[in-house]
Amino acid sequence: MRIGPYSLPNRLILAPMAGVTDQPFRRLCRELGAGLVVSEMVTSDTRLWDSRKSRQRLDHSGEPGPISVQIAGGEPSMMAEAARANVDRGAQIIDINMGCPAKKVCKRAAGSALLCDPDLVARILDAVVAAVDVPVTLKIRTGPTPEQRNALHIARLAEQAGIQALAIHGRTRADKFNGEAEFDTIREVVAAVSIPVIANGDIDSPQKTERILETTGAGGIMIGRAAQGNPWIFRDTVHYLEHGRLPPAPLVEDVQDRVLSHLTDLHHFYGEYSGVRIARKHLGWYTQNLPGGEDFRRGFNNLEKAGQQWRAVEQFFLQISALGDRIRFGRYGEVSARNKDGALAA
Repeated sequence: MRIGPYSLPNRLILAPMAGVTDQPFRRLCRELGAGLVVSEMVTSDTRLWDSRKSRQRLDHSGEPGPISVQIAGGEPSMMAEAARANVDRGAQIIDINMGCPAKKVCKRAAGSALLCDPDLVARILDAVVAAVDVPVTLKIRTGPTPEQRNALHIARLAEQAGIQALAIHGRTRADKFNGEAEFDTIREVVAAVSIPVIANGDIDSPQKTERILETTGAGGIMIGRAAQGNPWIFRDTVHYLEHGRLPPAPLVEDVQDRVLSHLTDLHHFYGEYSGVRIARKHLGWYTQNLPGGEDFRRGFNNLEKAGQQWRAVEQFFLQISALGDRIRFGRYGEVSARNKDGALAA
């Protein structure tokens, strides 16, 4: 899959998720097979970039390319300025957010709220594409409401504006994350435009990835919530698409090493105080379906020091290793609490 001059190693993309796809998590997902990772959403109002949170979101030091940064806003000139400023800071791809259904984003006439105003969409796309000399991509939903699915119209506007790739979440703004994502609209868009279309929404297994690629003709797949606590989904999916079967589940010690490395990165990136608190949600996701996970989380969430968290994780995986040699995160491919190759089901 290509985006502008960049040839990606595969068709799997980590979706931008506020509060999740920070630099430590992006690095981990890339190491485990994601072909492209997209930053957390950054506001287009550069006057707000002096906050600690914004500075951390704008930090891409040491990341391998291509570096994709998502911007959000509803004013064409402000979006253009934000795009230029991010390119100056190292962005190699600019992604425009027109898919977020969050109230605090939509009430500012940004995110998926923009889909109600195709003329404004066109002005924003034209302004951002003209402002930078790097590829610009776009993330949308299928429309404002189920009765007003206008993804096909927006996709044609995007292609005319010079957008290099289009990601579509298979729900409308009104749907938020309720119900099931639909992919018929995505298939229609794929047939109507020549730019790469990336399917997104409820894609939570290698098997579903293959099915959506085949039924929609999409050029790529964007995985979001299914990667929370299971960044191995990229490794598993790459292998499944190439070989038609899942790879062996990772060894317990390999999982422990990855989790501890992620934990250390969080502590270093955010500092001990914030890193300890941000680590709680990630360890919650990692352990939510593992034996003893509930008791672990209850204790882990009360820890205040980085060293305490490190030792708690080591002890937890020592207990897990007594139950089996491997852990399969994700429900796909499992037949029982312990699957055919001896892996613990997560």
